[in-house]
Amino acid sequence: MAERLTIGEFSRITHLSIRALRRYHEQGLLVPAEVDPATGYRYYALTQVRPALTIKRFRELDLPLADLRRFIEAESDGEELAHGAAQRVVTAHLRRLEDRLGRTQRAVQALREILDPDAERVVDLEVLPPQYVLAVSLDVPAGADLSWYGDAMRELDGAVGRRPVAPPGGRYEHTLFTEGHGRATVYLPADSPLPPGSPDTVRELRLPRRTAAVATHAGRHDDLDLTYAAVGSFAARNGLRPRSLVEEVYLVGPRDTDRPDRWRTLVAWLLIPDPALPPAQSRNASL
Repeated sequence: MAERLTIGEFSRITHLSIRALRRYHEQGLLVPAEVDPATGYRYYALTQVRPALTIKRFRELDLPLADLRRFIEAESDGEELAHGAAQRVVTAHLRRLEDRLGRTQRAVQALREILDPDAERVVDLEVLPPQYVLAVSLDVPAGADLSWYGDAMRELDGAVGRRPVAPPGGRYEHTLFTEGHGRATVYLPADSPLPPGSPDTVRELRLPRRTAAVATHAGRHDDLDLTYAAVGSFAARNGLRPRSLVEEVYLVGPRDTDRPDRWRTLVAWLLIPDPALPPAQSRNASL
């Protein structure tokens, strides 16, 4: 059996095109066992079949080139520590793929709902009672990630010092979603004054009685926009004037369970009260 394979022979064995093999060579992913200095012909060894197929699969799975190089270098090193490094590269990428698959599945589910003319989300017109809370308010700049929310919750947890009396919530300017920046107030309901030594950012706040189009969102927040669309459409369809704020109450969330399917988020589209309307009404809202 030939131990030295031409690029054509190697291509037939691996089902990798000659163009792909040349590209792998240029990228430093799969260097031929021998390159004829006179002709430039590439020759491969049988021992390179498995690495070639491994590279092919990783590229099909969109493993970044930098990570693929780290994997190849670690695998070729042959030492136990290097093998562990290679496995970490693979594990991290598989986790990214699983996350991507989950997002894709949830996007498909959301799209099916959007395309279903009979799909409805229940929206109620409610009056939310006054509430005493401890709150952190901030201006979220454009391009910020969600770390500001985690920071605010840590400050509130430090001030409360024990389990809150009701689920946490937040009040957000609509511009936070439409323009990517705006005012946000994160709060925890409380039954006692702000304790001494609390962070300067935490303040006492009494939320007023407020009218809102309300819906309870079930599950992850990937398709929270569908619930927003339902409450916003309900308000527009019924001629209700929106305020500049929307409120979310995290009835059940990551603080309560690591099962996203059990999460429940109350979305309240705050409205300017209309005395002509009855105090509450309930109807379904299609997207």
